[in-house]
Amino acid sequence: MATYVLVHGAGHGGWCYRKVTRLLEAEGHTVYAPTLAGLGDRSHLVSPDVDLDTHITDVANLLFYEDLSDVVLVGHSYGGTVIKGAADRVGDRVGKLVFLDAPEGRSQVEAFPALLKERENGRVVDGVELVFFPSEDLVRFFGVTDPEDIAWMLPRLTPHPWKSLEQPLVLNNRPALEAIPQYRIVSATSLALGIHNEDLMAKARAEGRFWEIDSGHDLMISAPEAVAGLLTEIASGSVATGSAETT
Repeated sequence: MATYVLVHGAGHGGWCYRKVTRLLEAEGHTVYAPTLAGLGDRSHLVSPDVDLDTHITDVANLLFYEDLSDVVLVGHSYGGTVIKGAADRVGDRVGKLVFLDAPEGRSQVEAFPALLKERENGRVVDGVELVFFPSEDLVRFFGVTDPEDIAWMLPRLTPHPWKSLEQPLVLNNRPALEAIPQYRIVSATSLALGIHNEDLMAKARAEGRFWEIDSGHDLMISAPEAVAGLLTEIASGSVATGSAETT
């Protein structure tokens, strides 16, 4: 059985993996779905000090204090930058990295420049610049359309500290990080937008580590069975070689 650590994206919390967590646990796997500082059930901890390094430390500390090893470390969207930083720090505890609809760049803003437009809709609250204030439009932006999912998500989304999105990721152990097998699962929606690095996708396709799911950006909510199924395949090592796209 595998051990998964599922890291959420901007404005979310560990709660967003509830469906995927239940599916994986039903198969006997161990699953951690932490919430990053200042978000979700830890939104009361938001402060001007919360940045990308804070969130990387959240995940690295979880791996250390829970004494986890050979972990399948999954990062959705902004969480992809977080898991990359955590693996750079404690790579000896990470067996595989899975980027779940997570475009890559030195910062989240570089990976997804449209965030600069979102900044225009943000505001400063108690000295913290926040973006992604919850709304039905935001839920639709995340690609969730089912009324029950929308009703469940909307009260759980929380504004996200802008500082963490613009801070560049600093890597200190790149060779060890690059030695960790990396897998990419993308949504059809984001693929159509062209926000993913073509070279990284081509490399993943050539290695049989690339899948497309016909879903919106929050595919762990809108397509949990597909996500859980692929995560199980990745952990078991049963993924096919060559290009393998699943819709």
